[in-house]
Amino acid sequence: MEYFDTVIVVLQSTVRLSVPLILTALAGLYAERSGVVDIGLEGKLLAAAFAGASAAAVLGNAWLGAAVAVMASMALAAVHGYASITQRGDQIVSGTALNFIAAGATVILGQAWFRQGGRTPALIGDARFGTWELPFADAVKDVPILGGIYSNLLSGHYLLTYIAFIMVPVSWWILFRTRFGLRLRAVGENPGAVDTAGISVVRLRYSAVLIGGILCGLAGAYLSIAMNAGFVKGMSAGKGFIALAALVFAKWKPRNILFACLLFGFLDALSIRMQGVALPLVGKVPVQVYQALPYVLTVILLAGFIGKAIPPKASGRPYVKER
Repeated sequence: MEYFDTVIVVLQSTVRLSVPLILTALAGLYAERSGVVDIGLEGKLLAAAFAGASAAAVLGNAWLGAAVAVMASMALAAVHGYASITQRGDQIVSGTALNFIAAGATVILGQAWFRQGGRTPALIGDARFGTWELPFADAVKDVPILGGIYSNLLSGHYLLTYIAFIMVPVSWWILFRTRFGLRLRAVGENPGAVDTAGISVVRLRYSAVLIGGILCGLAGAYLSIAMNAGFVKGMSAGKGFIALAALVFAKWKPRNILFACLLFGFLDALSIRMQGVALPLVGKVPVQVYQALPYVLTVILLAGFIGKAIPPKASGRPYVKER
């Protein structure tokens, strides 16, 4: 039973740690399916985390903080859209610039506003999201096996956790079962044909980038207002790039994104659980080895061990309307 409890704890941490990856990877999915490469996921995630925590600390309300986080992320998404869609600039350069701006601006503004070394004040009470208990979770928690799964693994998460997992099938339905999704995917494959049909390529790509901004905003709010009680310098810790790797690993499909992000979340949870644990014949392994596991896997996957991943044909190419 002790072994079962350990497994439940690790899986619960896996779910908790995979949420920002799922939301951020889905954000990249919409953008890249429309033909816009979004390297700026990390910057939007970090900016949203800072904006959300700052607003929650000042206003004392987690939902207002989340709204501000979404607006901050959408503002950066609009900048990326203007640079790469309207001005037809290099999408990689634009996204990289957003990452640098967010990394610097969050620290500078945090120090200027709160005088805590780039941190925001600790979030307490209504300024931080609380967990949600599913119906009858307390009543069935003593039931062997199933009670532990329902009460400890499925119940007791933040609302944003459930939203993240719901967004996976919702995104699949939008992309593959709606007219908007069909047009969005067509823009990513052949924008010229879409334009010939009288559909605005610019509008569709802006819509995709802004939807990504909303999802990144929710991911940032989850990081700083739910999973943590405030913002700290660099708290995204490369999650935007890991989400981008998960997107490629998943071959731009929502269901695969879920499994890829859960895999990264599991490695992260395992690294936390195994710290200080002595292994047979090896002894205690340095903490840094476990902490590096998710990043090592990212490098391995991006090095080409995922098979042939074919992006949308028009990905990264600005569209110039023929006259």
